[in-house]
This record gives sequence, structure tokens and C-alpha cells, in this order.
Amino acid sequence: MKRLLLALPKGSLQDATLTLMAKAGYPLRATERSYVPAGDDPELEVRLLRAQEISRYVERGIFDAGLTGYDWIVENASRVIEVTELVYAKQGFRPVRWVVAVPVRSGIRRPRDLNGKRIATEAVRLTQRYLRRQRIRAQVEFSWGATEVKPPEMVDAIVELTETGSSLRAHNLRILDVVLESTPRLVANTASWKDPWKRRKMEELALLLKGVLAAENKVLLKMNAPANKAHRIAQILPALQAPTISSLDARGWVAIETVVEESKVRVLIPRLKRAGAQGIIELELNKLVL
Repeated sequence: MKRLLLALPKGSLQDATLTLMAKAGYPLRATERSYVPAGDDPELEVRLLRAQEISRYVERGIFDAGLTGYDWIVENASRVIEVTELVYAKQGFRPVRWVVAVPVRSGIRRPRDLNGKRIATEAVRLTQRYLRRQRIRAQVEFSWGATEVKPPEMVDAIVELTETGSSLRAHNLRILDVVLESTPRLVANTASWKDPWKRRKMEELALLLKGVLAAENKVLLKMNAPANKAHRIAQILPALQAPTISSLDARGWVAIETVVEESKVRVLIPRLKRAGAQGIIELELNKLVL
């Protein structure tokens, strides 16, 4: 039996990724210390690795595909096929940022003030590329962790990954500049991508994962209404294209359904009711494949 060997990120993105995989139809069972989660698809074999390493192992062909951040693809200068972008993070559905941060009271006010300074970061090459673009000469050192606590005693500035900025603020740091915005990417080994079966498997996985993300924070609204009020109701409803309207067995009545942002439902339902809609149902979406 053919199998696709897939690497998924262990660590901060692990829970969000396993939830995404489960909603896509690939439930995986993994203990806290497990690196080989069990699934129910005999064609898919999964390993959990640090996101920092995944693109390198995919490039070498140790894995057919992997899900890792764009930042680590750039940091590793990995030559891989980008199958699709997946916009999600540990705490939400947005890109994360690598930023230059300095102590709140630091005299460093602009990027060029970093000249001659010392910077700590886990993403050394990413930082060095940024400095070259800015024509800044500074010393960059690798940080093994706890990077936020190093300024100002050990270094003048840091380049750190942030989603909300809350950890930086908690350590009395302010953002000086953005080095790179990053989102997770499903990437493929170049040889694996040329294999028709493996490519189809990766494309199917990408389709389902994107379908899950497209459905986030959206619901399906279904309702019945007198046919003579359908146009008015349709004007109230936002939709991906247009509400679906179909005739019912009951003469003079129609069924209406559409996908809407969940945050808008509390405003829409009373308006729909006043416009003549009846039997309004709100359904949670698992996937939305456009």
C-alpha cells in the first residue's frame, strides 16, 4: 500500500494543527511525549517534529510533505514545493510576526539605531537578511530560549516571534519594526510532488484543510418563507454569492439557505423574522469548499 509520510509541528502549533487535521477528516491521537500519532487513514503516516526542522527534512526527502511556518522555510532556505498557505496560529486565525523589540526605555527609536548593537534571536539568518536590507551592521547571536528576558542586560534588542504582542509587553519591551509576517504552509518534497499518487494525496489534504479554515467563524442559516417575501429576505442576507432559494411542497412557500459570519447572526435573525422568515435554523459548519 502506498503511503504519504507527513511531518506536523510539535510545540506551540501542535494543538491547533491536530484540531485542524481532525476537522479535515484526519483525526490523530498523540500523547504529550508522542512523536508518532496514530490515525485512521492507512495511506497517511504522521510524525511530530519541531516546526524549525520540518522544511529541511522535507527538502531532503525524509518526509514527502510537512506543515511548517513560512518563517522557517525562509530561515532554512529550504527548496520545497509550497502546496498551499494555511492562515492559522496558536491563538487565532491570523499571521504571526517576527519583530525587532527593544526595552521600553531604550534609546533605540529607529531601525538604523541598531548599528553596532547586539541582537539575540532564534532566527539568525532571518535577522541577518533583515539587517542587510536595512543596511545595518549589528551583531546577531543565537538565542536558546527565554529571549524576552535578555534585554537590556545581555543584549540591546531581540528579534522574536509574536502573535498578539502580549508577552513582549509583559517583559517591558516595545516593537521597533516588523521583520517578517508568517503563516503555516503545507510544503512538499520536489520528488514526491512529481509522483502522481502522492501529489493527488497532498492536493486532497490541502483542499480539506483550506475547507476547514474557510468555514471558521461561519454558520449555515436555513429558513422557510412565503414566496412573495423571498426577495425581501434575500436582500437582508449576506452570502458567498447569493442565497439558495428552492420551492417547497407547500404551495407558495420556499426554503432559503446561505452561509454567513457567525458574528452577524444575532443581528440577522430578528431582521429575518420581521421580514417573514420562519423556522430559522443555525448550523455549525465543519468545512466550506469553494
